[in-house]
Amino acid sequence: MEREGMLVRSIYYGRIGSGATERLLERFGHDGSFLLRDSETVQGAYCLCVRRAPFVHTYRIVRSAEGWCLQDLGVRLRLSFRNLETLIESYRRGTGSDVGIAPLTNPLDKTQLQYTSFGQEFIYMETCNSSSSVY
Repeated sequence: MEREGMLVRSIYYGRIGSGATERLLERFGHDGSFLLRDSETVQGAYCLCVRRAPFVHTYRIVRSAEGWCLQDLGVRLRLSFRNLETLIESYRRGTGSDVGIAPLTNPLDKTQLQYTSFGQEFIYMETCNSSSSVY
């Protein structure tokens, strides 16, 4: 993640689950707010999560020999990008979107959040593993 640009580093929440992601986007986001997290089911993959009321849409991002790409129902889509930042910016501008993903309008910057919700602290923890794959 350290090789990625500022946008990706600011929206990358690490190993949070889908439930915590939904709560974050409901509490602090609005339509078009998005964040990036680790996939819970595919090691080395990420999930791009976008709020589009009343749902949070999740798109898996996987790495192949050609680069990073969105995965749709287990099938890798044809557009590949050299890094996550380029992929996200492309879909954000609409230039890479031939798959009809929810609009990416507002990054949910983790440094701008207040981690209190309903009187309880929201626990945010990012874990790093030195043996994880190189990006």
